Amino acid sequence: MILSDRDIKKYLEEGKLVIHPIDDPQKQIQPSSVDLRLGNSFLHFKVEGRAYIDPTQDSPQELMEIIEIEEGKPFFLRPGEFVLGTTIETVKLPDDLVARVDGRSSLGRLGIIVHATAGYVDPGFCGQITLELSNINRVPVALYPGMRICQISFYKLSSPAETPYYKKAGSKYHNQKGPTASRLNIDFCKKEEK
Repeated sequence: MILSDRDIKKYLEEGKLVIHPIDDPQKQIQPSSVDLRLGNSFLHFKVEGRAYIDPTQDSPQELMEIIEIEEGKPFFLRPGEFVLGTTIETVKLPDDLVARVDGRSSLGRLGIIVHATAGYVDPGFCGQITLELSNINRVPVALYPGMRICQISFYKLSSPAETPYYKKAGSKYHNQKGPTASRLNIDFCKKEEK
């Protein structure tokens, strides 16, 4: 069951669901989702001189550089470019809700993709949402920190998760702040330790 705006507001009022800060509930709370806004930090791959990225060998965190955008200034996402962005809002899910992040259709119509594959948010997750931004248009698109960039919808589970994200061993992104690079290499490090 997808939560309606009425249920989203109820969950927020009761503190079961946390989305902070919501500056303009009238604008951000939609009929069955909440619009989240773009933060001002981006992670960009430094790939000059690299033939490929090997997640068993490379630490993606070390292959990325942070770009901070001043208030009121745009970040230009070039055609074919991929960067990690973040939401302004921190989201905290209860153990009985799962969430899905999708791009806003208005940005999709400009060729902006908000997530490559990771639109799913586990029950018990807490943190800012990392966005996998890419531009499939043929011209750069200006993105402004503070603009509504994506929407998050919520699905009620049949029962609370037995092991929510914050209790799961190996949860690599719990309490993340800002755009967070892939930590896939940690999975391979753990295999080598065994």
